[in-house]
Amino acid sequence: MAIFKTNPFGHYDFIKKWLIRVAGVMSHRRYRGFNALQIEGSEIIKDLPETNVLFVSNHQTYFADVVAMFHVFNASLSGRVDSIKNVGYLWQPKLNIYYVAASETMRSGLLPRIMAYAGAVSVSRTWRSKGKEIDRPVNLSDTENIGIALHDGWVITFPQGTTKPWKPIRKGTAHIIKQYKPVVVPIVIDGFRRSFDKKGIRIKKRGILQTMEIKKPLDIDYQNDSVEDIVEMIEYAIEQHPSFLKVIPQEELQKEEELNQTRRWGYQGDS
Repeated sequence: MAIFKTNPFGHYDFIKKWLIRVAGVMSHRRYRGFNALQIEGSEIIKDLPETNVLFVSNHQTYFADVVAMFHVFNASLSGRVDSIKNVGYLWQPKLNIYYVAASETMRSGLLPRIMAYAGAVSVSRTWRSKGKEIDRPVNLSDTENIGIALHDGWVITFPQGTTKPWKPIRKGTAHIIKQYKPVVVPIVIDGFRRSFDKKGIRIKKRGILQTMEIKKPLDIDYQNDSVEDIVEMIEYAIEQHPSFLKVIPQEELQKEEELNQTRRWGYQGDS
């Protein structure tokens, strides 16, 4: 029976469907109400293959970015172009959408655990744990789980591994691309850091314009492009290459510095 159907991670599709429906209805006004979400390029979504698609994006909050992508992807698959008007597109959501998240984050409370059921592929950070810098080898089972998710559907990943801008791309993402050869779709987001707190749950400021640009899939030679080549492609595609700092208006840099100052003084909102 369909009600007992599970995904490769043992999660029931019926439960996941209702979690996406409820979370979608509850969060819709965060992107079309309290704040606005301006979307560009969502027509690309409906032409993607059913499986083995990897979305790479810059990262601004733990959860608001991912939830917005669930909205945009499902709206596009329902025939809407650059719009999430009318939340009815979530009645039959695409269930094989996954997102890569740190295990530590997904175990940090009841809500993260519930959201993990909706599609998280939990991985162990190799560079940071419990707020401290570490250096440990990659857990091969993490890479295998991402491969399983790609084989089953679409995977969203944030290759910088942090919500702080201008951090380097983790080479692990490039290794995964070379190993599993997915269609790689870049996404550039903005405004989420100003709208929400660090977790992306509490609305910090209203009337903020959030943006999401979905770009054409990267042209990758999986055989001949090196890990370094792919890392650089991603840096440019998600507009996190150091060269972009030279073209950012000074007032934007000032805003980022102000956010950094609030972090230094212990403010628990944005990061």
